[in-house]
Amino acid sequence: MREHRFGAVASGVAASALGAFAAATGMCAVFGPARTVSIGWLLPLSGLYLHVDRVGGFFLALTGSVTVPVGIYAIGYARRERLGAVPLAVLPLFVVAMVLVPAAGSVTTFLLGWESMAIASLVLVFTEYRRPEARSAGVFYAVMTQLGFAAILIGLLVAATSVPGGNRFEAWAGVGQGTRAVVFVLTVAGFGSKAGLVPLHAWLPRAHPEAPSPVSALMSAAMVNLGIYGIIRFDLVLLGPGPRWWGLVLVIAGGGTAVYGVLQASVASDLKRLLAYSTTENMGLITLALGAATLLNDADAAGAATVAAAAAVLHLIAHAAFKCLGFLGAGSVLAGTGLRDLDRLGGLARRMPVTTAVFGVAALGASGLPLGAGFVSEWLLVQSLIHTGIGKDPVVALAAPLAVGAVALTAGLGVAAMVKAFGIGFLARPRSQQAADAREAPGSMLAGMGIGAGVCVVLGVAPLVVGPVVRRVVAQLPAARRDFAGLGWTVRLPGLAGSVAPGAIALAIVLVIAVLAVGLWWRARRRQPVSENAPLWACGADQPDARMQYTATSFAEPLQRVFDDVLRPDSDIEITHLAESRYLVDKVAYRARITDTVEQRLYRPVVQMVRTAASVVARAHTGSVHLYLAYGTAGVLIVLVVSR
Repeated sequence: MREHRFGAVASGVAASALGAFAAATGMCAVFGPARTVSIGWLLPLSGLYLHVDRVGGFFLALTGSVTVPVGIYAIGYARRERLGAVPLAVLPLFVVAMVLVPAAGSVTTFLLGWESMAIASLVLVFTEYRRPEARSAGVFYAVMTQLGFAAILIGLLVAATSVPGGNRFEAWAGVGQGTRAVVFVLTVAGFGSKAGLVPLHAWLPRAHPEAPSPVSALMSAAMVNLGIYGIIRFDLVLLGPGPRWWGLVLVIAGGGTAVYGVLQASVASDLKRLLAYSTTENMGLITLALGAATLLNDADAAGAATVAAAAAVLHLIAHAAFKCLGFLGAGSVLAGTGLRDLDRLGGLARRMPVTTAVFGVAALGASGLPLGAGFVSEWLLVQSLIHTGIGKDPVVALAAPLAVGAVALTAGLGVAAMVKAFGIGFLARPRSQQAADAREAPGSMLAGMGIGAGVCVVLGVAPLVVGPVVRRVVAQLPAARRDFAGLGWTVRLPGLAGSVAPGAIALAIVLVIAVLAVGLWWRARRRQPVSENAPLWACGADQPDARMQYTATSFAEPLQRVFDDVLRPDSDIEITHLAESRYLVDKVAYRARITDTVEQRLYRPVVQMVRTAASVVARAHTGSVHLYLAYGTAGVLIVLVVSR
């Protein structure tokens, strides 16, 4: 018992300390000169080469800032959930690997950090390997991450071998145009897989729910951001800004990912799976913003391109804050009830008031409404797509309205998904005994969530706090050709009409709530006492119970009907008749199961083809040594002929 407590404290403190160091180092690089460290003896042939500029420093600081509250939270979570020695030891190593990725200054160092991050996260996903769901998610994640790594490896090697000294990123300025196009396609596929872009997202809603909640928070709020980092670093900074078709690819991929992710989130009943699909949605919005910046820059809409780039950078910060808080809140619910199913939750506001409050802050940020952490960044994205000067370029004139529609649909469905998660999961009456017996999280878990909630509130009310960071990072992006200095108390667009004051909106909302509260209090004081009490008429149901409430499934049913062609739910009706007569019905059971359409239509046929090919190849393995020697001889002859 004492050893486990010491292990939990040591793991959490080590992770938080590493995060604080990474955040400080990253901020020094954002506001100071680039930092370079070279250790030649550490790796064979190439050595370890670190180079942190503004972009790398930003992602370094973002990763470290997420790790600090997660490490504090992990202390109480590990002690309450009895995490084993392996995940406690691997958690700080996972942080080190994530930190190494944006700090890398060479191809070999980057690949080392990237693969170390993948292996460490895979071990953490397998924490509960005894459960079939965890094993299945781990295998799926392993396959997808290695396929993505293969695409990244090929893309980086193609670029590195095309110029002298290409192992160092500084030499990439000489990469030819044809090579750049090949590298762009390969790296967008590889990094898009890590970021969860559709159709390469299928691992994300599987792995995130099955990992321990602190790991889920790190994966969703830090690791997937490094997929976006790869696109920014290699495709937009080193090889960019790129032609317009690069921007169109990113806009289409981002818009489709955002809409599909929020659709799946709006109908999900598993709380952590809902948050995982919300991550897919927000990565899509960020990718769309980067694509819009590239496209608008090519169309000479410099102001709108700068606003789109600023929207992407600010949304990276906001998403890291509210998604980290969301998964920490979901972990608190899981630790307190043992449940993730929204249909069986409810009534947590009384039993877990602090967790309810902080999850409400996270849900508000994810919904993109005023006072939420994601409001200003989504507003900037919409403004960049509106102020495009559509008469100048027919491609922009067609793409911008479609992108605005995708963002608007995503925002509306995002509100529905978060209302469902918060309203069904935390309010009303408990729908199971586990929810009725819920316990509030211990102090360290509440402290970690409190830090995340405070950051979300600051971003929603006063985004000017991160204004200098956003300004310096945006200035490093080739697609942003104007200075973005308008992130103050009033957010202003550079060279464009439009502004918003989130602080004034917050003050107005607080004043309205205060006036309503005073009015209700005054009315209650002046109300005449009732001479006798009578039961409230409730349509014959004067004792409402949990079965009379909306569940997550019933709440999402109208949306499921509207988007039936996209979601394609698997519905089944089972009618049981009475034994005495087939004309009389005893009971009717209705079951609806919504799966990932892309996974069902794309991945399952591919998996089946691989299994069929493997079974055919297996027939050639008869156990005969002579036959294997013949195979080897034939292979050598083929190689010699081709070489000749």
